[in-house]
Amino acid sequence: MEICNHDHTATMMNGFKVVVPAHPLINHWVSVLRDQSTPTHAFRSAMGELGRLLAYDATRDWLPTVPREVQSPMGTAVVESVDPLEPIMIVPILRAGLVLAEFMTSIFPITRTFHLGMARDETTLQPSVYLNKLPERFPKGCHILLVDPMLATGGTVAAAVDLLKERGAEISQIRIIAAVAAPPAIKKLNERFPGICVYTGAMDQIVNEKGFIVPGLGDAGDRSYGT
Repeated sequence: MEICNHDHTATMMNGFKVVVPAHPLINHWVSVLRDQSTPTHAFRSAMGELGRLLAYDATRDWLPTVPREVQSPMGTAVVESVDPLEPIMIVPILRAGLVLAEFMTSIFPITRTFHLGMARDETTLQPSVYLNKLPERFPKGCHILLVDPMLATGGTVAAAVDLLKERGAEISQIRIIAAVAAPPAIKKLNERFPGICVYTGAMDQIVNEKGFIVPGLGDAGDRSYGT
């Protein structure tokens, strides 16, 4: 399985894509997140900055645009703008997904945010839903950013994708944004949802027996909220 870390896109088997954007700022914020000495407020800020950069990269070829004509101080210009009638749907998986998604709204002209609360059983590693604020049906053809900071075993994010599909979303409408990902999650997503795209700040190779990524960055929720 080939991971791209030197370009803005990578095609994997069965059309599956996982992207690790090569940018010094992304590397910097990941380094801040990994450091166990990073205090809570700095961890939250780094997570938000990383999410903003990944959202930028994930939508560079994916935003709906419209051509129009405007008057500049020096004359007429034909321009291309992001369609103001097509909001980007942001779905953060609580808790830590809120932090990774926090600054994303600042880069898009229009967004809608739908919260999804999911908890992983520490023994079985299986996810359960405790909050579901998804719409009854996603608009046809809309663009959805599913935000989950840690893709370890892949159980939580796969369950979230299933929920999006139940509400009418197609795989081509969904892109996943994560701070750190690992092969078990990528393998599960590839098998269950061929064609879905993942954008992550880093790829680590190990998931331990407790379902944590190694070296990873620890429990993203606990470190984000100081608990």
